[in-house]
This record gives sequence, structure tokens and C-alpha cells, in this order.
Amino acid sequence: MKIIGIAASLHAGSFINRLLDAAGGELPEGVRFEIWTGMGDVPPYQPGKVPVAARELLGLVAGADAVLLTAPEHSLLPVELTYTLEWLSAGDVLSGKHVAVMSASARACGAMWAQAELYKRLQGADAVVMGAELVISPACPHFDDDGHLTDPVLRGQVRAVIGQLCPAGVREPAFSL
Repeated sequence: MKIIGIAASLHAGSFINRLLDAAGGELPEGVRFEIWTGMGDVPPYQPGKVPVAARELLGLVAGADAVLLTAPEHSLLPVELTYTLEWLSAGDVLSGKHVAVMSASARACGAMWAQAELYKRLQGADAVVMGAELVISPACPHFDDDGHLTDPVLRGQVRAVIGQLCPAGVREPAFSL
């Protein structure tokens, strides 16, 4: 099984990028995980010739079994994520694909708004959408020095989202504290 990770932030050290990295450490053995980092290179969608960055994204997602997406608490999605979703929808690579979304926010309503907007766009692309609104403070230390999740509640929530993507036979995580 192969899962593509997409973080809705261009900042390498952002909380949601760190959350996506940590989620990769919670995947069961045998699951390949690749984080796509080209969101800043994807132009707005236009019919016609597909630009290189969008073509690479479409090929990567088409070759995956599932997608794991982390999003910030904003009710408006970052414009780069909007472009990415438009290309994925136009390329028809999300149709029937399982996509899990984790929205992180210090306030419940922030995660809820981001999740609702993402669900709407992903369902419009015919993706099978699942996930969780993670109400957590990005200011608190949730990661150890190696980037693994240390908070058992958050770790359980992340594992539950991953469990929705992985078949029953591969649900036990590869990393344990």
C-alpha cells in the first residue's frame, strides 16, 4: 500500500507539516509513505496543456492507494492548496480514492471550518473522504526530538485517521513509544 502525504503549508517547520511527518511514523509496516512538497510550484488550474508540476502531482496521486492531507485551522484554504485541489479534480485522479484529512487547530471551530471546506472540495472530486478534526494547540510540545508524537491522546487520534486509510490487515503501527 502507498499513501501520499500533502501538508497545506509551504513552511517546512509548520505544525501541520510536523504533524504529517509524525503521522508517517505511525503507519503500519509495509505501507509506503511519500510526502509531496511541490505545492508552491503548482500554478492555478487552466484547461489545456498540463504544467510539469501539476503533471508530477497527478502521476504521484494516481499511483497511490490513498492520500493523507493535513490542513491549518483557517476557514479559507491556502491558495496553493486550492490550486492543487483544482488540478487533482480536473485530472480525475481522486475519483474513488480514499483521502483522509487531519485539521489541526487550537479551537474546535477552526478545525471544523477547514475540514468542511476540504470535504466539500474533495467530495466534488469524487474522493472517498474521511478524517478527524484535531483540536490541539500548536504551541504545546507534541513531538519528541525525532519528530514522533509524544501526546498519547493525539497519537491515538492520528492512528484512528490512519486506520481509516489502511486495510484491516495492516493497522498496527510500525513505531511504538
